[in-house]
Amino acid sequence: MPLPRKAWRHATTALILAGALITTPAPAMAFDLPQLGSATSGVNPSEEYRLGRTWLRQFRARAPLWQDPISRDYVDALIARLLPDSGFQGGRPLVTLVDSRLLNAFAVPGGVIGVNAGLFAFAEDEAALASVLAHELGHLSLRHYARQQARVEETQLPTMAAMLAGMLIAAGGGGDAGIAAAMGSQAAFIQDQLAYSRRFEQEADRQGLQVLRDAGYDPQAMVEMFRAMQRQSALQGGNPPEFLLTHPVTESRISDAQARAAGLGAGELRDPGPLYDMVRARALLTIHRDAPPQAASLLAQGDAAPAAERYLAALIRARGGDLAGALATLDTLTREWPDLPLIPTSAAELALDAGRHGEALRRSQHLLRLMPDYLPARLIEAEALLQQDARAAFEALRDLAEAHPEDPQVFTLLAEAAGRSQRAAWSHLARAEQLQLTGRITQGIRQLDIAEELAKQEGEIGIGGRISERREAFETYREAMKEFQ
Repeated sequence: MPLPRKAWRHATTALILAGALITTPAPAMAFDLPQLGSATSGVNPSEEYRLGRTWLRQFRARAPLWQDPISRDYVDALIARLLPDSGFQGGRPLVTLVDSRLLNAFAVPGGVIGVNAGLFAFAEDEAALASVLAHELGHLSLRHYARQQARVEETQLPTMAAMLAGMLIAAGGGGDAGIAAAMGSQAAFIQDQLAYSRRFEQEADRQGLQVLRDAGYDPQAMVEMFRAMQRQSALQGGNPPEFLLTHPVTESRISDAQARAAGLGAGELRDPGPLYDMVRARALLTIHRDAPPQAASLLAQGDAAPAAERYLAALIRARGGDLAGALATLDTLTREWPDLPLIPTSAAELALDAGRHGEALRRSQHLLRLMPDYLPARLIEAEALLQQDARAAFEALRDLAEAHPEDPQVFTLLAEAAGRSQRAAWSHLARAEQLQLTGRITQGIRQLDIAEELAKQEGEIGIGGRISERREAFETYREAMKEFQ
């Protein structure tokens, strides 16, 4: 799809901004940096929230998403660990995972954080991944997007459209082409913005280093991550990873981070056990889905925990048709690591994928008795229930939809469960939600119209008010979508 002319015109600015964005600021004086503009100027927090949620819907509609509830739950938990010390006050950020082998992560106004599968492949330990997420949270807490808008003469709307274009380019591997196209028209303007962005990067580094230390990670992990990216760039003939295109790294910036990290010290470090390596295994298997042995080889090269190598071997064994052997390995690992719900959930997932719905249900429900709020297991339970008891699945998914109103996968399953349990109005309402969450607002509104008519026919009195409320919200998003055209 051709990108809008105004998006291309600002694409480099947007790519630079893609890691720089919202909420209540941490005091700049704490980092010995000059004030670059009021952190409350420009776009206000409610506008940032609206823009960010609209942006995410557009991104979902056009980017290759990595649909892995287990890995997303891990990233959610890691961000939750970093959040208390980050200065971010916009609530819990929304996480979206991208099915791309490119090394990238980004933050967007309104508290949206995106992570490519390729970032897991590159980051060999949890501290390395945490350093990138802490940096992104630094951008959000310092409200860099709003402060950038106070400087540029253009409105924020073309910039947000360009940011969408830029991240889609990056997700698809066309970052260099996008930047070259943008730089052809406004080189002087872009250079000015790049210099400004570098100061923002330094602020986010300093904020992120403190967050890392307070969360139990060695702040040197951020410095090591930057240097590893530079080495990769050199090995690739000067072609930098996507993350460095949106977060320019200079020697002075690395030196500053090095000095700050040394001054902070390591503090008391946490031991993540094999959990991170297991999630990394899932990412590697996603990236190398057509060559699973390559995923195993790369995991072993990273000095992974032996338990993670056994975990990946089990996933690969199941793909090769040996489900019994895979489940036996995972059951052994569960006994060895009883505090890692990822392992028994993976076993339930393998059973579900193999069509053994009864076993998937049994395994997921056993775990949920111990951890009733573990979303990946609840999703597997609901999907297994769909094959055996659609009404029970519908009730379970209605609860999940209330707790996770921004999760398209939940509404996809809810639409199916409602249809199978003869609740046609609810089925179309859930389908409407799934459509609007993935950027297809007009189609979602059509589904609301159908749901409203069916509700009248079926006598679903309580659903009418909900449909009216959701139509108003959908219309608001549809108007906001015009800003990205």
